[in-house]
Amino acid sequence: MSAVQAANRAHSDIQRLKVDLHIHTCYSPDSLVSLPEVIAAALRRGLGALAVLDHNAIGGALALSDVAPFPVIVGEEIYTTEGEIAGLFLQALIPPGLTPAHTVVRIKEQGGLVYIPHPFDRYRHAALSKAGLLAILEHIDVIEVLNARTIFPADNERAKRFAQIHGFPGGAGSDAHSASEIGQAYVEMEPFTDKDSFLRSLSGGQVGGGMSSPHVHLFSTWAKIRKRWRS
Repeated sequence: MSAVQAANRAHSDIQRLKVDLHIHTCYSPDSLVSLPEVIAAALRRGLGALAVLDHNAIGGALALSDVAPFPVIVGEEIYTTEGEIAGLFLQALIPPGLTPAHTVVRIKEQGGLVYIPHPFDRYRHAALSKAGLLAILEHIDVIEVLNARTIFPADNERAKRFAQIHGFPGGAGSDAHSASEIGQAYVEMEPFTDKDSFLRSLSGGQVGGGMSSPHVHLFSTWAKIRKRWRS
């Protein structure tokens, strides 16, 4: 066997992972999913890793990363003055209410990656505005090209075209707010150990999965009501 054949054989033997790059836990105000439920659902769906993007919180991601039997990317879905921006590979909380530019600075200061979730979802009031998107264009690392909770597939397609035009790797996630949604959308990619190897692997990854039923949004509404009632 030649050296080239051996290298190709070794490459093909690498186990690719299914990675859901957008889930929420009970640390989000609109989710009731406990950390044990996240782990059980991820294992049931065959995920090899996931990213926790709780709204304006990283406590759940940090706690899950300590106990999960698979890699957990610590992230946060941050509400800015122009809509949501996500940070991946974070170490500390980034406060909401900053401008997109200031939010990006905070992400980069931690050595994190700037991830834009559901950028063109026409019914998502929290989607980053066009002005906000263009203002930080040169600092973006990843675009979410498949969000399972986006109602119209055309909005995901628009995100995919935008990522291709600007040369951004595409991410995918369930945007799960309930355990049953976890793993609905994912990227199949090679294993990674840090943000740099993650980006390399993501660039060669394959988006998989599909759309959730629009009815899953009822889980978020119910979670908000439960939490308000409890408080």
